[in-house]
Amino acid sequence: MLDVFANIRLLDLLDISIVAFIIYRIILLIKGTRAVQMLLGLAVILVVYLASRVGDLHTLNWFLSNFLSSIILVIVVIFQNDIRRALMHVGRNPFFGGMTYREETEMIEEMVKASVALGNRKIGALIVIERETGINDLLESGTSIDARVESELIRAIFMPSSPIHDGALVVQQGRLQLAGCFLPLSQSSDISKTLGTRHRAAIGLTELADAVAIIVSEETGKISVAVNGGMTRNLDATSLKKVLGRLLEPRKVVKKKKG
Repeated sequence: MLDVFANIRLLDLLDISIVAFIIYRIILLIKGTRAVQMLLGLAVILVVYLASRVGDLHTLNWFLSNFLSSIILVIVVIFQNDIRRALMHVGRNPFFGGMTYREETEMIEEMVKASVALGNRKIGALIVIERETGINDLLESGTSIDARVESELIRAIFMPSSPIHDGALVVQQGRLQLAGCFLPLSQSSDISKTLGTRHRAAIGLTELADAVAIIVSEETGKISVAVNGGMTRNLDATSLKKVLGRLLEPRKVVKKKKG
């Protein structure tokens, strides 16, 4: 056993560390998404394939061996959105950029206040928050705003009398950048029939990018958050703030005392 460890080079440790880090990042990327269920399905197929070899089930073994021979192509087709999102992560800046912890938390509070106020009045809204993956290529139309994230402005934008209320409000680099944007609708058959266009658009965008979407239902006033193609529904002010804080992860910078 000692001889085995004696032959390990520093380069081997570096090699293992890089592979482990890549696997870790892949797990973080697909955590909580439908990709996990797909991976479990592929794992079951692999187990059945190995069992067919051991049990001499020739027909089943032939069928699965032909399927697994094209596994790379199958993985690319099944996980194309996740692969696209992973590649777009490379070299991207974090959502908050150079903002302070106080500015980050205040921004989350402003979005929570606006969402709750709109929900109480049953005014529909869709707020998209860009994180690491750029989403400009997924947006259609939109009016440039470039303003601070403030509750009053968000509510004014989604008032039915506003000319840009119909569509998504986009937050990029900590600012309200675009309003009235149309998003790609999800084609998933798993979405409940009770959900409207706003919810389907939020899910559709988050299937393609790592953005976070806040949805306020016009019919019920209920607040939901979509991320990674999934949705958390029926949020109140406290739970919405907690969810956004976890997904947007404002960083608290501790200043060292002088002397």
